[in-house]
Amino acid sequence: MKNISIYILCILVLSISAKAQVPTPASPQQKPVMITGATIHVGNGQTVENGTLAFENGKLTYVGPDASAPTDKSKFEVVNAAGKHIYPGFILSNSQLGLEEISSVRATVDSDEAGDLIPNVRSQPAYNTDSEIIPTYRFNGILLAEVAPRGGIISGTSSVMQLDGWNWEDATHTKDVAIHINWPGSNRRRFDSETFSFVNEPNPDYSKSVGEITELFSDALSFSKLSSKPVNLKLQAMQGLFTGTQSLIIHASTGKEIIEGVKFAQDHGVKRLAVFAADEALKVASFLKENSIPVIVPLVHDLPARVDDDVDLPYALPGRLSKAGVAVAFSHTGMLGRGRNLPFYAGTAVAYGMDKEEALKGLTLYPARILGIDNVTGTLEVGKEATLFISEGDALDFRTNKLSDAFIVGKRIILTNKQQDLYERYSKKYGHTK
Repeated sequence: MKNISIYILCILVLSISAKAQVPTPASPQQKPVMITGATIHVGNGQTVENGTLAFENGKLTYVGPDASAPTDKSKFEVVNAAGKHIYPGFILSNSQLGLEEISSVRATVDSDEAGDLIPNVRSQPAYNTDSEIIPTYRFNGILLAEVAPRGGIISGTSSVMQLDGWNWEDATHTKDVAIHINWPGSNRRRFDSETFSFVNEPNPDYSKSVGEITELFSDALSFSKLSSKPVNLKLQAMQGLFTGTQSLIIHASTGKEIIEGVKFAQDHGVKRLAVFAADEALKVASFLKENSIPVIVPLVHDLPARVDDDVDLPYALPGRLSKAGVAVAFSHTGMLGRGRNLPFYAGTAVAYGMDKEEALKGLTLYPARILGIDNVTGTLEVGKEATLFISEGDALDFRTNKLSDAFIVGKRIILTNKQQDLYERYSKKYGHTK
């Protein structure tokens, strides 16, 4: 009886898995495409009303007004997007997408390796293109993601992945773009169950942690100056920080940690920096502006961190940082499935005072700059990749973000996902009509 039960369970699991397959990856672009009549949001603050966009072999060949577009449309697949909007594909920074599936099931989590100082741990080969979460992100216009490991002090090296592909090799957009460091604080915040509140207390490991980071960076900098380099995976993984081909993303909880981390990186020759921080970044906004340090905001749909904070501080934070002269990119923390709400974080920031086109940059241009890929993507400009989507309305508004088409490097991708399948299934069951 036990064997029969196991057999039945296996059949059920296989049948569910067969039903829940992710959409088939797209084929490379075969024919030039021209999209006409849309409002084009370039991603750099500019918009083109009644515009036309064309691309061939995955590259943009024309972006501008209809009046100046190529007149011979015979060789193009023409898409009439009158009344619709075209956006660059949104870029999600610092995500565990493809590394985690169900956080409570350990076998589906591959985002955190053992060790505290592991810059040589790479997220790229761990990326799972069969994740059922990925299509739900694409449905809202998120077409690229920086997939990053987490945990420890130096978590590892992240890569930018396209949200379409048969395997991690196919899905790789740019490998090893950034190293993530969790800067230690001199104090740490702990939940006290007796008082049912958070308390701050000294961090006994602070000096030791900073010493270990200093030693590693000093060794890596010395390693970069060697004419003949021995095999050292940790030090080799960090060399891009000193040449400018990699970013250092500093995760910090307080303003003091932000300043310490940035100054440390500058003193050790790091070329490209960004800070991953929430409301504490506002306290050091002038420092960040003076040093041209962009901020990745972790979560907008959140509660205030402290009882004396403004109740709407998480919503208003991106706008306040932006008005202070700091470039802001949007990200997501917490339950992975909710990361699909990324464009609506930007929409909420707009409702609380952020300029609309500046908020759009936080989904496109700024993350591309932080990750060093703005020369090929992040804006809709001739010569860049045709990674974009067409929305029936404002893509930052959940009521009107309705994609009709999406392209990743010219490939037209399938936008259906498991949630849509379930909607269609139960709509038929209960006789609901659209």
